[in-house]
Parts: sequence; structure tokens; C-alpha cells
Amino acid sequence: MLVYKGRPQDTNGRQEREIRVYDFLDSLGIEYYRVDHAVAMTMDDCEAIDVALETVMCKNLVLCNRQHTQFYLLMMPANKQFKTKDVSHMINSARLSFAEPEYLERFLDVLPGSVSIMGLMNDKEHNIQLLVDREVMGPDFVGCHPCANTSSLKIPTKSVFETFLNATGHVPIVLDIPRE
Repeated sequence: MLVYKGRPQDTNGRQEREIRVYDFLDSLGIEYYRVDHAVAMTMDDCEAIDVALETVMCKNLVLCNRQHTQFYLLMMPANKQFKTKDVSHMINSARLSFAEPEYLERFLDVLPGSVSIMGLMNDKEHNIQLLVDREVMGPDFVGCHPCANTSSLKIPTKSVFETFLNATGHVPIVLDIPRE
């Protein structure tokens, strides 16, 4: 897997939503590294990507309450287990469940398997509340998809949680999700 600095030179065959991520990051002056790869649908698929980028891809889950009136994007380390009960309790919400694919596309312009913090650039009405496990904010870099699961990015953590989120207007709620 080859690591590139910045956007692809040739964008033929790439999804429009992916190109918009590169445009947005470039407009903010955020530097990033990229690898292209086969479709990555699971965290196991991301192991080789982690090695190539020398960072860990985040687990990204879109959750909602029972009434489908509150939506959340949860970023957590890939090696932590998600327990609905724990996260629901931390944010004082009724039991959370995974949001239907239609909400992923409507709010974040992503498809299942491509969920990423980068999708928040498309959530202009702030329908999604960002939840971040504190451990994600510790390393120097964040690994994520550019709204397409055939490429992955390595972005400085500070750039994600300051520059990028300031530009989208999303303020994260930081959680301390317990390990097993």
C-alpha cells in the first residue's frame, strides 16, 4: 500500500463525496496522508491500512435514540468494545441503537462502511452530535475514511479537533468509555 501526501492527482473513478472531502481539507489548509485500498467494511479490514499509515483507524458508529429524534456519531478506538448501555448512560439518553442507512446518507452523505468524522462537513443543519472517546484524542494522528471506504486518511489530531470541527461548527462531547 502506497502512502501519498494529499489528494489524488487523478480523480477519475472516485466518488464525488470523496473529492469534496479533499476540497474541504485543502480549503482549510489541513495536511493529510492518504492510502488507496480495497473496500474496507470492517475494523479487521483496516489492519493493513493501520500499518501503512502508521496510525489506527477509528471506529465510527452512527447511533440514534428510540424515537429517531437524536443522532450521534461516536468515534472510539478500534480495539474498544461498544456497549449501548454504557454510552446511553453517559449521555443521559434512552437506549441507543444503530441509525438506519437512510440517516447516514441524509445527514452525513455516507454509505454504510464509509462513516467518518469527515461526514460532519455535510451536516450543515447539525443533526448529528459528535461523541468522542477520550483515547481518540491522545495520539498525534487520527485515521479515517474520506467518506469513501476505498481510501483512508491520516490527519493530525489537532487539525481534526480544532480546525476541521471549528469549520463544521460541531462541538464534541468527550466520553471515557470503559475497557473490558
